[in-house]
This record gives sequence, structure tokens and C-alpha cells, in this order.
Amino acid sequence: MSLYTEKIIKKVKKLVMPILGDEGLELVDVEFQREKQGWVLRVYIDKPGGVTLDDCTDISYQLSAVLDVEDLIDTSYTLEVSSPGLTRPLKELSDYERYKGQLVKIKTYKPIDGKKVFRGKLIGLENEIVKIENEKGEHEIPFKIIAKANLNFEL
Repeated sequence: MSLYTEKIIKKVKKLVMPILGDEGLELVDVEFQREKQGWVLRVYIDKPGGVTLDDCTDISYQLSAVLDVEDLIDTSYTLEVSSPGLTRPLKELSDYERYKGQLVKIKTYKPIDGKKVFRGKLIGLENEIVKIENEKGEHEIPFKIIAKANLNFEL
């Protein structure tokens, strides 16, 4: 990720947080990347029970107005606001407590016992160590070496 995209993502997060707070929603993730059709700014939102199309439309409208005023992106782009979906990413430490008991898929930056991909039931988090269990037993994964983690619906 370039310094430019990191800067945009950080600023967008700062701008969207008050909007989401007012609406009782939470920010899951922000992506800003070049795709086949051009630049895309994706904002993933959620709330207990899931988000509706109306939630996404409302946040898109509000955020679009703020982004137009702030004028922080100097290229044309498409704004997309959506739910994180069934394979919601786990980004924050609190996500590992919130989704305890769910199936997850975790990829690490470095191998643990020769493996970099783990699937299993999320047991929880203790001292920044994520614990999952599968047919091969219990695995402890330091949060700091997690490259990517998502809810998963199959082992």
C-alpha cells in the first residue's frame, strides 16, 4: 500500500467515525485502491443484527457530502459503502472477543509450526494471543503476526 493510499484511508476513517457514531453504526474497514474501472473508496460498516441497504445509502450520502467539502482525494473515484458480509474481517483485538465461538480463517505473516493459514473455532483472546481450535488441536497465534483474519463458514 502506498503512502498516498494510507494517508487517504486514515483521513477517511477520521471523517466517517462521527457520522457512524451518530447513526449507531461501527466502522469495520476502509479500502482505497485502483481497480479495473478506476479508483474505488470502500467503506465497510456494521451494527448488531447487520446493516440494511438504507444504512449504506444514508452513510454514502452523508460521507459523500463531507468528502466533497474536504476535497482530500485529488483523483476521480467511486465511493462504495457496504456491509462486511458473511466473511467479515477481524481487524481489532475486540473482534476476537466479540466473535468467540465462530469459525475463522487466519493468515499469518510468519509460520507457526510450519503453517501460515489456520482455520478453526475462535476460542478467544488472552494477552494479545488469539486462540483457535480445530481437529488438530488448539493453536495460539500472536495478534501482531496476523496478516489477515476473517469469519469463515467452513473448516
